[in-house]
Amino acid sequence: MTTSYRTAEGAKAVRQRYDALIEDWPVPSERRTLETRLGATFAVVSGPVGAPPVVALQGSGGTAAHWLPDIATLAEHLRVHAVDAPGEPGRTVDARPPLGSPAYAEWLEDVLDALELPRAAFLGTSLGGWWALDHALRRPERVTALVLVNPAGIGRRRVAPLLKFAAYSRFGAWGRRRSLAMVAKGGPADPGRRAIGEFTLATFEHFKPRLEPIPAFPVERLRELATPVQAHFGAHDVLLDQRDAAAKLREARPDADVRLAEDAGHFLPGWAEATVEFLRGAGS
Repeated sequence: MTTSYRTAEGAKAVRQRYDALIEDWPVPSERRTLETRLGATFAVVSGPVGAPPVVALQGSGGTAAHWLPDIATLAEHLRVHAVDAPGEPGRTVDARPPLGSPAYAEWLEDVLDALELPRAAFLGTSLGGWWALDHALRRPERVTALVLVNPAGIGRRRVAPLLKFAAYSRFGAWGRRRSLAMVAKGGPADPGRRAIGEFTLATFEHFKPRLEPIPAFPVERLRELATPVQAHFGAHDVLLDQRDAAAKLREARPDADVRLAEDAGHFLPGWAEATVEFLRGAGS
């Protein structure tokens, strides 16, 4: 019995569409199924063997396929392990431990072990940024560098858009499309990202997103980060107050590379090239 989907048929439909997207991976890749204490974890591995290793984590409702528009840039100089998170769409085990528990850091420790990586950089977007932060704080010895793209857990969560999303959800496909348009405000409209947007719409027809509160990282906790940090924030993110997040991270880590895009929202463009430069320089 699934926990993350409304029906078994819906889960099958999402995974079939996901598999079709993965078939269009634009660079040579390897698909891996990793054994962890939560269960089987799916990953797509790209980039030169011997290049700096990076574990890439998407957010709620995301999959490895959501890296498709940027993977060619990332994988030119990095060994990218795009991992499907538990309890999310994709092909990883359907399990959702509480976000405040150590379960996700333990899961990522198992992922690194299965990939035979003593240490790696972590790249996380939205809730994936929360997982990356949580792991870096709980297991600093296994994280070489941290890149966050509109992460959850730093800036204040906006409540009003959630109420709008709940209202729109009553209007089926139109409501889902309207909610996505709100989230994507200011985002790029190239064909690759439009395809991912369509996949997201199809996913949320069947997928049940997490509703539990996301634990926040106060400034005092962020000061404990022991790795180089780069963070990209969109000032017009409708889900999270990323001006607040950028200010908090700058206060906690004055040495961090913090970038606030004034014309961008939750779907943030233009970060991939800077990420490659940062991670190559960090010696990840």
